Amino acid sequence: MIDHVGFPVSDYARAKAFYLEALAPLGYSLVMEVTQEQTGHDPAAGFGADGKPDFWIGGEGGLNKPLHFAIHARDRATVDAFYRAALAAGGRDNGAPGIRAHYHPNYCGAFVLDPDGHNIEAVCHAPE
Repeated sequence: MIDHVGFPVSDYARAKAFYLEALAPLGYSLVMEVTQEQTGHDPAAGFGADGKPDFWIGGEGGLNKPLHFAIHARDRATVDAFYRAALAAGGRDNGAPGIRAHYHPNYCGAFVLDPDGHNIEAVCHAPE
């Protein structure tokens, strides 16, 4: 099951304003925003319904960047297994399995770049 998707935008402030308005009729609102200070990357805005951000835009500043999608993992061991299998299949490390507390205290994710450079993530939201 897809947990969330994200993609780069050329103008973060403009895109954020657009999606705030465009997604409102669908019941989506800005659920979470992360800053460069929190992540070491450009800012990102997560939109969702029911309090969970499942649609993300990032302030990467260009449209030629890779896509990001995350697949839900049932537990943390599965996140680890995904990471090992993806590396063995030729993927490149983009973030070893671990807690990303800037999202929430139980956010356990692992990131791998696929052969085309897309950022693939396995994520578990459950406590250990």
